[in-house]
Amino acid sequence: MSGNDAQRSHAQPRLQSQPRSQSRAKDTGPPLTGADEKATLRGFLDYLRNAVADKVEGVPEPQVRTGGVPSGTNLLGLVKHLAFVERSYFLGEDVGDWRTTMRPSAEDTADSVLADYRKTVERANQVIDACPDLALPAPRPPRRGQAPSMRWVLVHMIEETGRHAGHADILREQIDGSTGR
Repeated sequence: MSGNDAQRSHAQPRLQSQPRSQSRAKDTGPPLTGADEKATLRGFLDYLRNAVADKVEGVPEPQVRTGGVPSGTNLLGLVKHLAFVERSYFLGEDVGDWRTTMRPSAEDTADSVLADYRKTVERANQVIDACPDLALPAPRPPRRGQAPSMRWVLVHMIEETGRHAGHADILREQIDGSTGR
């Protein structure tokens, strides 16, 4: 038995709850890479942004704002928080209290929070597109210290949005069983 055959024989079986073709129909893979570094990074970020927004669409009140875990994390709060993070890192807006960014107000609706998020993403993408060199500093609220590069901000936002997309996946599955991106 070759080394590869030995590895395969010890591999755990693939667990599937539904036929592979149905599973693929519900899940979209990551984007193809872009023509350059900026296009690739923005492509992955946009992919994750859309995944988060899709998890909120169609979720009724009060489930969209009901915490699914002991910390109180909820779908509407995740999207509201991500809009604040986008505005801070790409638009240089100062956030006074990060804890409050995860808490939707009584006036917030899924439609209003999603519209704000999409508008913020559009503005952030304009800043990204206008940046001629990813080594240049990204906009930053007035603070001490040097602003990170646009490259760092893009990578950080992919991580931040991806982490919250995973949270949104779990919260949405708890609400109505919906899975996939």
